[in-house]
Formats: sequence, structure tokens, C-alpha cells
Amino acid sequence: MESIDLLVLRTTHDWLQAGHRVLLATVARTWGSSPRPVGSMMALRNDGRVVGSVSGGCIEDDLIHRYTSAYGGPGLPLGRPEVIRYGVSADEAHRFGLPCGGTLELILEFEPAVLPLQQLLEHLDQGRLMRRRLALQSGAVSLAATATPEQFSFDGQHMVNTLGPGYRMLLIGAGALAEYLATMALFNGFRVAVCDPRPEHMATWAVAGVEHLKGMPDDAVRAFNADLRTCIIAVSHDPKLDDLALLEALHSPAFYIGAIGSRRNSQLRRERLIEHFGETEQSLERLHGPIGIYIGSKTPAEIAVSVMAEVLAAKNAVTLPGAVSVSGAKALEQPAL
Repeated sequence: MESIDLLVLRTTHDWLQAGHRVLLATVARTWGSSPRPVGSMMALRNDGRVVGSVSGGCIEDDLIHRYTSAYGGPGLPLGRPEVIRYGVSADEAHRFGLPCGGTLELILEFEPAVLPLQQLLEHLDQGRLMRRRLALQSGAVSLAATATPEQFSFDGQHMVNTLGPGYRMLLIGAGALAEYLATMALFNGFRVAVCDPRPEHMATWAVAGVEHLKGMPDDAVRAFNADLRTCIIAVSHDPKLDDLALLEALHSPAFYIGAIGSRRNSQLRRERLIEHFGETEQSLERLHGPIGIYIGSKTPAEIAVSVMAEVLAAKNAVTLPGAVSVSGAKALEQPAL
């Protein structure tokens, strides 16, 4: 499953290529509570079809009524991008379903140019991180490759949004937990790959849309070329597979690195990595183990929920309540699967 941003951009391009009129809306600024973060996008077709989201649904409905022919409106206008604000008053906040005190500002691009969209999608499909810059005065869009993800910005004149490549997950081990994790990662917009050199484990893999990597896990981690939007999770329960893969992962920029196991097994893993592979307490600070947030999970599916929640928290730079250093013990005792 594609990330929602990529889905919006691809759908916008396809609609334009098919001859439809399209509005591309982006959340530019928010004040107080807001249903969607800055940078969130939606595409609105002239007949009222929508992909993506900028709110809980009420603002989308207003844009459909205001700009399209779906309810007898005038249709999408032409011209330069516009800025529109919702929720300025308490009455508007209530009307548009915004939380109390919430206000958001949208940038509306009428008839975005097809060629820059096509070029952007080509770069994103090739795994490049791209900066899209929109000048409101002219509506001109410029693209530039970048090596570092940047925060969305809008200064009133220019909107800058860093897009792609999509988030990726590499799973070491192909058991039941890995299948549940892969399923959850896919519907959260991650591209997922799995590596397990044990043929009896890979033979029963049942999750479609996951890339199968051959060879030993440490080689797979190197070949995966992890970046700042990559997470690597070892769930094989075999130190010969997990440990070497984790060593490679720890020397990559992956935003999340973790391994399944109880507190005791996680501590033994740390001791092995320090004693036999020259790691230190400092170099192991990025290693999550035991993985997952404590929800009393027992089954593979429940453990996968707890792990995916921790991965998403790391992705979104959220500090979980009661979280401790990943180098310390967590309350989660994961049963052997």
C-alpha cells in the first residue's frame, strides 16, 4: 500500500492526464488542536471525488460544495494558488468539526501543472528524497533532490514540502509475528521486506506485497541501504541471524532498530554484542529491546500491535508516556513465539 502522500500525488497526476480539473489542497499552518498535521494533502476532482484528507471530513465537504459541480457549484476556478483559513471563530470551529480553539490554513492549488507532478513521481518512484517548493505569487513549482528530510514550511509566500522516499521496514525472521507486523506496516504506508535464510520459515509466508530478500540477514541489511525513513526489526529468535543483522543496522541511519525477546534475553544480547563484537553501552543506545510498548500482549498479533505502536511513535518523534531509555529494561516481557 502506498503512503497517503504518494497516493494523493499519483491520483492528482492521473486525473489531470485524463482531462479532469483538479484542486490540490495542503494543510499549511495550524493553531491549537487540528485533525491533520501540516503538510497533509488532498486532491479534489471537479465532479466531487476526493483522495486524501485535510480534516475529519467537514472541511472536505465544504470544499466540495464551494468549488465543484457535484452540488451545482461553479466548478474549480483557474488562477494562482490561494490561502484559505478555517475555524477562526468558535462557530466556524464547531461547523467544520475542528477541536475547540482549532484553526487551520490551507493552500489551494488550482489545476497543478502536470509536468512537475510527473517529474516528482518519477523521482519518488526511484527512491529519491525530493523538496517541492511552491511560489504562491506565480504558482510556479520547483523540485530539488535533498539528502535530509526537512520540516514542512510556509512563510506566506512559499510552501516547501519534503516528500519521499516512503518509509520502509526490514524484518529479520519470517514467523507469525513478522507476518502480523508486515500487515500492519503495509496499511500504514510502509514498504516491507523480509529476510530469513531458513527455507522452512519462508515457505509458509502468506503476506502479499512484501519483498523477499535472499541470503544472510547481515548481507540483506547492507544491501537494503537503510536511510532515515527505515526501521529494522529482528524477530527470528536466532542469535546467529539477529545479532549480525543488528550490528549492521546499528551502523546505519535507520530511525528505529529493535529485536524481539524478554528482558533477560535482551540483556544477554547486549552483553554478547559488547563482549564479542566491540560494541559499547553508548553504541547500543539506539537498540530497542525488548521491543514494543506495554499493553499486556501475549499473542503474536497483540505483540505486533505493541511493536508497531512503538515504531510509529519513533517515526513521529513522539516520546511515549513512561518511556525509559532503550538501553534499559522495559516492562514488556515477550513470550517465546
